[in-house]
Amino acid sequence: MAGFNDHFHAFCNFGVSGPVAGGKKKTITDKNVTKMFKDCKLYGKHLTSTDTDIAFSKYKTQGSKELTLDQLQALMKEVAVKYKKDHKLGSVDEAYDKMVSEVCTHGPGLHHTTGMSITGDVEHMTDTTLYTGSHRERFDESGHGRGAEGRVDIVSTSGYVENYRGEGTYDKTH
Repeated sequence: MAGFNDHFHAFCNFGVSGPVAGGKKKTITDKNVTKMFKDCKLYGKHLTSTDTDIAFSKYKTQGSKELTLDQLQALMKEVAVKYKKDHKLGSVDEAYDKMVSEVCTHGPGLHHTTGMSITGDVEHMTDTTLYTGSHRERFDESGHGRGAEGRVDIVSTSGYVENYRGEGTYDKTH
């Protein structure tokens, strides 16, 4: 059971941040119970997440949103009946033992996370020579950013109208 305790605490602390972060949490939430059953491939045709949600509500203490290790074990013994049907096992105790061994062999995993692009088609997105319109003005010829000069229109306070080409030539002609 020591391996089961370690995996239980790993699932308890998965996705936890804040003051209880760092592996100190001793209770498991409904979300992490569902994650445990999915990651350990315990769900099947007869045992569904609805069954674990109902059993979770049954075994949690009044006013609490989490289960202790003993409460989780009671939950697993209850849903072992449906797990037995899915895997065609002989007894409920055999199904419970198989569920515990599955939890002991799997840990919390990261699924559907964003990974690196394996196609390599991202170079054209970062090639500044291919930029058009106002985005082209943000980079110099070597591809380095111009900073505020490329992003902000600098307003001239010389007194001349915008786009007047003869600025500074009045004194020369008169």
